[in-house]
Amino acid sequence: MGKVIAIANQKGGVGKTTTSINLSASFSVLEHRTLLIDADPQANASSGLGLDPKTVSSSIYEVMIGETPIREAICPTNVPHLDMLPAHIDLVGAELELVNFSERESMMRRILDEVRDEYEFIVIDCAPSLGLITVNALTAADTVLIPVQCEYFALEGLGKLLNTIKIVQTNLNPELNIEGILLTMYDNRLRLSNQVLEDVRAHFKNFVFNTVIYRNVRLSEAPSFQKPVLMYDASSKGAVNYLNLAREILQKHQVVSENKEKKDGSKK
Repeated sequence: MGKVIAIANQKGGVGKTTTSINLSASFSVLEHRTLLIDADPQANASSGLGLDPKTVSSSIYEVMIGETPIREAICPTNVPHLDMLPAHIDLVGAELELVNFSERESMMRRILDEVRDEYEFIVIDCAPSLGLITVNALTAADTVLIPVQCEYFALEGLGKLLNTIKIVQTNLNPELNIEGILLTMYDNRLRLSNQVLEDVRAHFKNFVFNTVIYRNVRLSEAPSFQKPVLMYDASSKGAVNYLNLAREILQKHQVVSENKEKKDGSKK
């Protein structure tokens, strides 16, 4: 069964979509079948992988309100082993429409259950808000990855997100864990970047990934060419950073699986 990772932070401009696109592409390049879900009405993840949100026939919006089966809305991408469930601006209205649904916070989980066995990883790019769609993503996810930029006010709003995660764990998804905090837009020449790095690691300790995403021009350019950075410039620092992040998650995933097998074996 595929592992579902929600990438969330209600603060904008922290690198959520960049991380969603490039982590998904990195899993795929490492030959792990991956589905990227664009759960942001801005649909930047969709356009960043070459899909035009204005012309897609079906999106996550139609799937969530029950108009289209999920398999009919999933699109292939130009990256081998990577599929996408795109978004468009209509997703803004989904929050209002879902209010009248029973168990509205669990709609995405029920939808993903239909295809989880077909992918090794499902990555959800969340909107910069803590609305109903983001709550749906957290309810559907196994883990949440939190990008934090190495800039002033980096930790602003993080407490609110962690509180939302706690509420989801208590009421909707007790299996939800924090995958890790990812430091993005790091520039080792800047004192501020280094200070934020030290502060976050001191405060959150083992929750912080060893991998850091450096500020990188190629990483910023790639979306305008509708490609992940690995397909745009595989030798760039940004591409190497995200490949390292994927490997770090895969290694952690393997350790957790092995520990679970040992635990299950000891019960027999």
